[in-house]
Amino acid sequence: MRAELPEKERGNATAEFVMVSALVVLLFLGVLQVAFALFTHNVLQDAASQGARYGAMLDKTPADGEERTYDLLYSVLPRHYSATVTSSVTQWKGVDAVQVTVAAPVPLFGPFGIAAQWEVSGHAVVQR
Repeated sequence: MRAELPEKERGNATAEFVMVSALVVLLFLGVLQVAFALFTHNVLQDAASQGARYGAMLDKTPADGEERTYDLLYSVLPRHYSATVTSSVTQWKGVDAVQVTVAAPVPLFGPFGIAAQWEVSGHAVVQR
């Protein structure tokens, strides 16, 4: 036999499901956003480091490293993503090094919406 619920408790399961599922969806979207931001940051950092290494090669210039950084960024990120890449030769730990800096927006609320500006740099010792 099935036990009957008191009249005041009927329909509570539907309301509880809606409230709990809304919280689960918000939690999932929050984790997804953190993963998206970390992925973007890692792509920026890797592109800057690889660009600096490329620009520090014997037959290359810092401008070549800058171009390589753009190529790496836009092989992963969408074309409308607006990153600013600069390169220069600097002193790093007492030796000449190529520095590639990438400044780019990292969306805080999904791929659209408010964005923070992140700046990452990569260094590589010049092989000249």
